[in-house]
Amino acid sequence: MIAETLSKVFGSRNERLIKELMKTVKVINDLEAHMQSLQDEELAAKTPELRSRIEGGTSVEEILPEAFAVVREVSRRTLNMRHFDVQLVGGMVLHRGKIAEMRTGEGKTLVATLPVFLNALAGHSVHIVTVNDYLARRDAQWMGAIYDFLGITVGVVVPNITNEEKRDAYACDVVYATNNELGFDYLRDNMAFLGSLRAQGKLTYAIVDEVDSILIDEARTPLIISGAAEDSTALYAQMNKIVPNLKRQLEEEGPGDFSVDEKTRQVYLTDEGHDNAEHYLSVSGLLPEGSSLYDFSNVGLVHHLLAALRANTLFKRDVDYIVHEGQIVIVDEFTGRMQPGRRWSDGLHQAVEAKEGVKVQRENQTLASITFQNYFRLYDRLAGMTGTADTEAEEFQQIYVLEVVVVPTHMNMIRDDMADLVYRTANEKYKAIVDGIEDCCNRGQPVLVGTASIDTSEYLSGLLKKKGIAHEILNAKQHEREARIIAQAGQPSAVTIATNMAGRGTDIVLGGNFEMELAEAGGADSAQTAAIMEQWQLRHDAVVGAGGLHVLSTERHESRRVDNQLRGRSGRQGDPGSSRFYLSLEDNLLRIFASDKVSGLMGKLGLEEDEAIEHSWVSKAIENAQRKVEGRNFDIRKQLLEFDDVANEQRKVVYDQRNTLMDAEDVGEAVNSIRSEYVANIVNSCIPAAASDELWDIDQLTREIDNTFDTKLPIAQWLETEPNLTQDTLLTRIEEATSTRYNERVALNGEDEMRAVEKAVMLMVLDTAWKDHLANLDFLRQGIHLRGYAQKNPKQEYKREAFEMFSAMLQNVRHEVVRLLSRVQIKPSENVEQIAQQDTRPASKMQFIHPSSSSFDENATSPSGTTPSSAAAPKPFVREGRKVGRNEPCPCGSGRKYKVCHGKAA
Repeated sequence: MIAETLSKVFGSRNERLIKELMKTVKVINDLEAHMQSLQDEELAAKTPELRSRIEGGTSVEEILPEAFAVVREVSRRTLNMRHFDVQLVGGMVLHRGKIAEMRTGEGKTLVATLPVFLNALAGHSVHIVTVNDYLARRDAQWMGAIYDFLGITVGVVVPNITNEEKRDAYACDVVYATNNELGFDYLRDNMAFLGSLRAQGKLTYAIVDEVDSILIDEARTPLIISGAAEDSTALYAQMNKIVPNLKRQLEEEGPGDFSVDEKTRQVYLTDEGHDNAEHYLSVSGLLPEGSSLYDFSNVGLVHHLLAALRANTLFKRDVDYIVHEGQIVIVDEFTGRMQPGRRWSDGLHQAVEAKEGVKVQRENQTLASITFQNYFRLYDRLAGMTGTADTEAEEFQQIYVLEVVVVPTHMNMIRDDMADLVYRTANEKYKAIVDGIEDCCNRGQPVLVGTASIDTSEYLSGLLKKKGIAHEILNAKQHEREARIIAQAGQPSAVTIATNMAGRGTDIVLGGNFEMELAEAGGADSAQTAAIMEQWQLRHDAVVGAGGLHVLSTERHESRRVDNQLRGRSGRQGDPGSSRFYLSLEDNLLRIFASDKVSGLMGKLGLEEDEAIEHSWVSKAIENAQRKVEGRNFDIRKQLLEFDDVANEQRKVVYDQRNTLMDAEDVGEAVNSIRSEYVANIVNSCIPAAASDELWDIDQLTREIDNTFDTKLPIAQWLETEPNLTQDTLLTRIEEATSTRYNERVALNGEDEMRAVEKAVMLMVLDTAWKDHLANLDFLRQGIHLRGYAQKNPKQEYKREAFEMFSAMLQNVRHEVVRLLSRVQIKPSENVEQIAQQDTRPASKMQFIHPSSSSFDENATSPSGTTPSSAAAPKPFVREGRKVGRNEPCPCGSGRKYKVCHGKAA
């Protein structure tokens, strides 16, 4: 109550921010006349002038009004586009490191040029993050005219470019790239063997386009770089043959072998299913006779079986993936685009390959991984822009410390958002949709039909063909023709069926895209240009008269933001338009979350066939269903972040050590320090400081030194000839002996060669240990929720054990480095520089995974669903030989009990 009263008196925080920024807008507007009076050369000369002023000590904030005025004038001269006042406000919001919520069509692409120029003057490389490669290329080329005029260099980072091209792109003042490519490049840079192979550079300032899609929707799962693990491809094909024998449970506690949870996309075996699965696995020879499916040695079979069940029941062809040239290609659930080279983790991709009868690729092992939350928090300053962010303001503030500022529209919004129509069955819904499209076509109104899957778009296309209605389809299978399809979507009576149009970041111009028509005309003279313009104006007026673009959606999406973005394709910059959503009780959202309430209401109202319900109660039930999904997805993202924060701190330590190693010209001092530390650990282990001489294990100390440093030291003889030899003196003597032995090896192999080998060995050992550590963390995460049964906090337990594992990993890295360097031999014919440059993990053998369709569930009991970041189920530990008892003689032959010998070290 008090907050509402204060808001009425003083205005909301958003209103106060806008009011404050409008004062700066007035200053920028006052400079416009001066900028217009400058010649092109004088205007271009503003860049070095402003740069020199910043270098001279003038703050960036003082430069801001003049820099923005320069960009606006350059934009007017090069693109014939003058920044509106609200676009200047949006530019200041981005510069301050906040999120600018601007409606679709308000020119967010142009807005970004303002803070980009200002920060480029300060010497910062600005990263513009887009949702797909098409927009990265388009925006860089489109806005490139402004940057070229001002002497600002522009780079574009897209897949399948060389490392040299990547380095050149990242060296530019402004870099356009997708979120996936930026994240993968960060991981690749931290897997490089030479500093010269790193491309990305410092993460200073980023502007994220469609920020809610990237930082919220796509942040549910991590980016993973993985390499091939052990070969188990034949097992997937065998499991796929067993799945048809198992029956799905149709109702809770009913008969069936497995149940399906569509909300979390998980599959669980029933008690009956366990017995039947064991029978069929035994018949097929996969399960030894008399053994159980849950014997420790058979855990891998459970993993493969559940993956096969998920592939066959939860993942649909032409919805979640397509079969393209004999391969399973994932369809991005947010953009509707194909994701070549991306693979689901945890054996799911292999199970889908077996299901579709294509060649099954080998499973993967995680080499590097990071979440979008932790990657984008690496930037010194982060900003974003989108049409829909205010509903997620709390999450942006909590996770990214980003404030959302709602920027007013340049012109009033006049789009008519009509109420939803809900039908009993999908057939009734599609019939009504076709009738609605036909009505729009008869009136000359263009229609954008939004679908959530390729399957739906092609089914609807078939219905329209039967009616004889001309239309275009825009989905993952037609992404090459995307620009042409979008350009024509605003033509009179045009019908465009688009899969996940909300994530495409494009505007549909009423009457068609005039600029593309001119480009296709190819060097048209003034008369031809005028004729094309006249024809376009006639079409534009006709479409406006028919009501503008009509957005028609075949179903509600999981997120209200995606629905709002789809609606936002219509009604841009004050244009007329309309939107309507058609739903049925068979839609996934209603069927899973709201079918009982809505079907009960339809029954009470006594609706007949082909009759729709249109009521505020229904809209409220649908919104509540969407809120449930949004809340669940937020919990997934939050939980993923909490667990990844543990790995993130460790990742920073490892990557900092790698960078220090690569940047160092000589790591000899580090090697000497590690060797001294290791010798001290061995001596302290075998000769405890407070222990009597009888407890000194001289034989074990001699063996350890020999095995590690490849040198036999007469330690027992030293002690015989010098009875008063202390531990400290002995430690000093052993350090000197091992150091001398190592220096002899350096002299033998050549100092320059050994310096290169030292760096290469340290990097390889660190990378191998980190890869294994990631697998161990995944394995730990899978079962950590069981600690809750012991009244322990699983997350605290995970943090504690992960820290202990990390400490042990670092210790093992030091020991392995000492051992290898003490025994390494360099052949005279080997080129050490080439050895150092050889990457044991070539990119062609890696998989770059963003498993957007997997879900993370801390409480899931199935190995296939607990952690999407585990690319392959870790092998269970198998002891070699029997376990040695604590009080038994130590196997090393020392004659001492195991607990005071090697058992103590263990």
